[in-house]
Amino acid sequence: MNHAPHDQLTHDPDGPVLLVGGYGTVGAELTRMAAPHWPLLLAGRTVARGADLARETGATTVRWDLADPEPFASAVRAVVSVVNDPDDRVLRAALDGGVPYVDLTRWTARVQRAVTVAALRRPTAPVLLSSAWMGGVISLAVAALAHELGGADTVDVAIRWDLNDRAGTDSVEFMDRLGLDYEIVEDGRRRSVAPLGDARRVRIGAFPTRVARIDTPEQFTLPLTLGTTTAVTRIGFDSAASTTALLAAKRIGFFRWGRGDRFTSARRSLLYAPGDGGTALVRVDVTHGGRTRTATLTDPAGQAHLTAVGGLLGLRRVLGADGAPAPTGVVLPEQTPLPDGVAAALAAQGVTLDTARDRTAERAA
Repeated sequence: MNHAPHDQLTHDPDGPVLLVGGYGTVGAELTRMAAPHWPLLLAGRTVARGADLARETGATTVRWDLADPEPFASAVRAVVSVVNDPDDRVLRAALDGGVPYVDLTRWTARVQRAVTVAALRRPTAPVLLSSAWMGGVISLAVAALAHELGGADTVDVAIRWDLNDRAGTDSVEFMDRLGLDYEIVEDGRRRSVAPLGDARRVRIGAFPTRVARIDTPEQFTLPLTLGTTTAVTRIGFDSAASTTALLAAKRIGFFRWGRGDRFTSARRSLLYAPGDGGTALVRVDVTHGGRTRTATLTDPAGQAHLTAVGGLLGLRRVLGADGAPAPTGVVLPEQTPLPDGVAAALAAQGVTLDTARDRTAERAA
């Protein structure tokens, strides 16, 4: 019988912040943001890859391969998981050691599992599951708009994916989920829907963009945390031709019959073609009591940077370094105690949250 490795993280309030995956595409962005504030320990499977970043930021590198049975041990102030953690090794080690924990990389089913794992272990330190789109930044924007309105009955999110942007392979693993139906809440009722359905045209910033449904964790969490009766997230490319190709692949059933390992590269190639950099654009519409607030999130440094911003704000949250006491137990980003400070916190990292009222989406089949 195989036994899981007994990784040991212990809490040292004066120790380094452990970034698991700290020199990947998103991890490197987060490392640069966090380095001025805390000592950092960057963990990954190939330490040599992080050498230049460590020299640049003054961080220390250490090997932790989550696929290797060799146990890992360290004393740390907090841990941020910036890689997929399929067996919950990082999460379990943080829970067992009473270490504040932030996660940025889980799709919905794994968020659900993480909540269960954490609840069974009765965490003594904060556990922030911040895997909503772009490191939980979407959920923070929703919280800010809901605070203005006094609630959030409906939430519509529209993502414009810039094909020139930088992207790590982990960030497009959700392509492997496009053949699986998922559960949403609409009009207060739960039902299953297929990915890439219900396409419509939405103006995101200055750009009309065709978007379609995609499974993201905030659609699961917002009805539980904010009482949202409808939560929908859709995605589209900055290239109309690429969006058309993606929807055509869905129509012919590619994401169902092409789910095996044989087609992994073909599936991911539809999203994973990273360039030198692009702009991350997301539109968020929140309605409550007949009133609507719309926000456009813009990060000219791209989606990896925006995700890292979510990680930085999450790290501040679990350490109580954002002006409010650290939380207890399992929390989600939209449960921020400082919703009126979201826009300023984002602006400090170069991200704008442009808000307006009573805008409506343009719908198209």
